[in-house]
Amino acid sequence: MSNATVQRKDEHVGSVEGRSSAKNEKEKHAIHWVRKDLRLHDNPSLLEAVKGSDTLRIIYVLDTKVDQNIGIGANLWRFLLQCLEDVDDSLRQLNSRLFVVRGQPADVFPRLFREWNTSLLTFEEDSEPFGREKDAAIRLLAKESGVQVAVRRSHTLYDPQLIIKNNGGTPPLTYKKFLAIISSLGPPEHPVPTLDVHLLGSCSTPISDDHEEKYGVPSLEELGMDIRKVHAAVWHGGEKEALVRLNRHLERKAWIASFEKPKVTPNSLFPSPTGVSPYLRFGCLSPRLFYHRLTELYRKVKSSDPPISLYGQLLWREFFFTVAANNPHFDRMATNPMCLQIPWKNNPENLARWEEGRTGFPWIDAIMIQLQQEGWIHHLARHAVGCFLTRGNLWISWEEGMKVFERWLLDAEWSLNAGNWMWLSCSAFFQQFFNCICPVGFGRKLDPNGDFVRKYLPVLKGFPAKYIHAPWTAPESVQKAARCIIGIDYPHPMVDHTKVSCANLEKLRNIFKALLCYKDSSAISLEKQDNLRGQQEKLKQQMFLLEDKENE
Repeated sequence: MSNATVQRKDEHVGSVEGRSSAKNEKEKHAIHWVRKDLRLHDNPSLLEAVKGSDTLRIIYVLDTKVDQNIGIGANLWRFLLQCLEDVDDSLRQLNSRLFVVRGQPADVFPRLFREWNTSLLTFEEDSEPFGREKDAAIRLLAKESGVQVAVRRSHTLYDPQLIIKNNGGTPPLTYKKFLAIISSLGPPEHPVPTLDVHLLGSCSTPISDDHEEKYGVPSLEELGMDIRKVHAAVWHGGEKEALVRLNRHLERKAWIASFEKPKVTPNSLFPSPTGVSPYLRFGCLSPRLFYHRLTELYRKVKSSDPPISLYGQLLWREFFFTVAANNPHFDRMATNPMCLQIPWKNNPENLARWEEGRTGFPWIDAIMIQLQQEGWIHHLARHAVGCFLTRGNLWISWEEGMKVFERWLLDAEWSLNAGNWMWLSCSAFFQQFFNCICPVGFGRKLDPNGDFVRKYLPVLKGFPAKYIHAPWTAPESVQKAARCIIGIDYPHPMVDHTKVSCANLEKLRNIFKALLCYKDSSAISLEKQDNLRGQQEKLKQQMFLLEDKENE
């Protein structure tokens, strides 16, 4: 039996625990706990709840204390509430409703099990370490209450544990190795049918007259948000919007046909109506549906099997879920075995200036303002601000940047957020530490006319394109004409980029040199290399941490 067959069999079987023969002989009352599956399409655990059940209640447990402790931004709250409203709206059309229950799952479920005489609890598998730990606690509570538990997977294309098993029990630490393993598993499972009246059958949802008061989706005001400070929504949450965006994405047949990497233009820096990453994060869009719709369209256009690169966005997401699956320390440096140990500085003042868009570098500041206003920034913009905070200019830990993204970024899933920050800071997965992004030159390249900067930093809108990315170089007369005096209306650059980037490069060079000498006593000293390219090739060949030679 092939690995792919094993995977499919396991997925359909799932897990069922805590059987109660007494309850099974009577009516079957199910709860589906919706979390990262805020949709009705391709939701196998939801369909499991419907099977043979007399009643079904679909619930979302809203634990505001956890999120408020880390200062989640209003954009994230708004997007989540929109997702919940969308699910509720779709369920109304099926004569059902969403139950939004306030509190912590460990406190909520024992009460609900009793009140609703629950027989079955279903939910989607959480592949991340802390998620699995919390889920185990809920399984135990259900077992103690005599409630069956059925778990299915749909938030990832593959089972991370199956990939790890096929790599000898450890996660593949290179993308190339990861691709080799999933190619042996075959394509992901196809999506399951969307819940509709036919699949519901005789299964009904008990709805009380005070449902809205007890279980309705709250507003931002009810959550204590000051809506006067919330900018207009650029991304609207929900399954319906996700599917519209997917269709728009797939309508780009010319791109699908040629499959060329889309060229970055100044307009790329603004949110795209075909962007789907936040919808994958919240589970409004199934990654399996995305994968197979891409496959179908490519075959219609090309009449051949699509290249693996067509699924890049989905597979990089999958890669980070896999490498993080068994590492509860994936989001930190000191106790993370796959992370390079770098003596970063602790500088709260500089960190705050970076987060708030007050660095004095317009390109960097505009990106950070966009992040807080809209909850999204282009992947090249993420490279720029990530490099600036860490190895490029401020020498502040990637952990701090990760926390900022967690507060503001709509698509910042735990595994992806930590993995990308380690990558951006050259702490893991990526070794080209000598490739430092210039906050002025890179901005001029991607935003030559300064339109992006002017949108998010209107204080600089009067500067001509020649000076907009380095306004401190403008003559006093130009600054006066622009009604923006540098140092008064807009800050001077907080660092000398050329000076600090060279110093930071030397620090990284010494760190990598020490690591190479430690891993391979025969390694040639980096100072003896002929040029920087020689250093690069030497690192590519010998960097154990990044190349994962033992597994390959």
